[in-house]
Amino acid sequence: MSALAELMAYQRETEALAQVAGRLGWDQETVMPRGAAEQRSAEMAAMEGVLHARRTDPRIGDWLAAATPETEVEAANLREIARSYARNTKVPARLAAELARVTSLAQGRWAEARAAEDVPAFLPVLEEVVALRREEAEALADGRPLYDALLDDYEPGATEAEIAALFDRMRPRLVALRDRVLGADYAPPALAGTFPRDAQLALSRDLALAFQYDLDIGRIDLAVHPFSSGSGRDVRITTRVAEDDPFNCFYSTIHEVGHATYEQGVDPAHLLTPIGRGASMGVHESQSRIYENQLGRGRAFTGWLFQRMGAAFGGLGIDDADAFYGAVNRVRPGYIRTEADEIQYNLHVMLRFDLERDLIAGRLEASDLEEAWNTRFKADFGVAVDKPSNGLLQDVHWSVGLFGYFPTYSLGNVYAGCLFDALKRDLPDWEDGLTRGDASACTGWLRERLQRHGALRGPRETIEAACGAAPKEAPLLDYLDAKFTEIYRL
Repeated sequence: MSALAELMAYQRETEALAQVAGRLGWDQETVMPRGAAEQRSAEMAAMEGVLHARRTDPRIGDWLAAATPETEVEAANLREIARSYARNTKVPARLAAELARVTSLAQGRWAEARAAEDVPAFLPVLEEVVALRREEAEALADGRPLYDALLDDYEPGATEAEIAALFDRMRPRLVALRDRVLGADYAPPALAGTFPRDAQLALSRDLALAFQYDLDIGRIDLAVHPFSSGSGRDVRITTRVAEDDPFNCFYSTIHEVGHATYEQGVDPAHLLTPIGRGASMGVHESQSRIYENQLGRGRAFTGWLFQRMGAAFGGLGIDDADAFYGAVNRVRPGYIRTEADEIQYNLHVMLRFDLERDLIAGRLEASDLEEAWNTRFKADFGVAVDKPSNGLLQDVHWSVGLFGYFPTYSLGNVYAGCLFDALKRDLPDWEDGLTRGDASACTGWLRERLQRHGALRGPRETIEAACGAAPKEAPLLDYLDAKFTEIYRL
């Protein structure tokens, strides 16, 4: 076997083991018995120890030195293996295993603290997570800001400075639009009533199918915090149900289907290889956000959803499809990022970005995080946080060590704005299928232009190849201005 063939055979085994580790995480958030948390943390640490040893095996360096790529795919796989090898060899095996153990434990502690509204019960393990991630960042930084070293896990090539500059450009227009909308003389109606759990889940399944989620290689479960897990031939999603708010369930489902169909849409030839997955979390979010917002909250699709919800729940108390479109896109003050309207969503992300980079830099300690959160939230949104589950404890990310992840949500929105412009240009009749609850034309365009390529290219190159232009924030902001100016009759 050539060096390249040996390396790829070895890498496929590593990728398969990583999928098994991911399944442990899925199990923990869905069906694992509550009393199994301590044992699961040991299992996760053991799996991470095995994976870290494989990812730092000296033979990888030898194979990389000897391998000669002949195709774009081979070169891309070698690029990703080399990046992973360089990164993992800087992180001690002890630290990798301890991070896996502590974050597995912290996830359970977070869920319990969130349910009990008890921040002090969560802080000790959060302090451990922050300390371990700072240690990891120090091992990886090579003179860069510590936050950049962690951000590279989720959006390779992005920097804290670039994201801060992007957010500084976006914030004034978002705040100005929010102020105009909240001060408008007209407001769309609000959905009200009780919407039974089983009926929500049945319609949620139909929504997943409308957006081309393949349930033969996927499944839908319930979780505290919705997520997507897996790649290739086993890609699972979760959603959640609130009987007074069906949009929470429906749009969580569509959002996670965006992630899942990206993974299901990658060329099968890339299965269990480094490029057989999404190019980055920002690119991943571009899929979930365009499915959820530009397509799922658009007038064409909400017209179909209005009919389906009326049939499922025996009427909605909303007069027509136009009023329902307004209800789906209603802007209102709120605490929860995942339930935020399109205008304010990025402001939630910006808050988290600023707090977590201060945490990693040591300018803020975990013990002061709740006060910092509440102060910043009141300043940004004009509302005092009423309870921890609406504040610091609402997101799972910090409990599992995902520092550097939050800004990719807004990068995904920016990328989605660019993709939507390109999709409309290429598919003039893009709304036709959506009026019938059929998103196949739009998802087919996304699959061909972006999803099937996986991580063949870097994040920005992936978006540029799909859109024909470098990503920028203007398309997103222009879309938001036009949409909400119409809805609120500004």
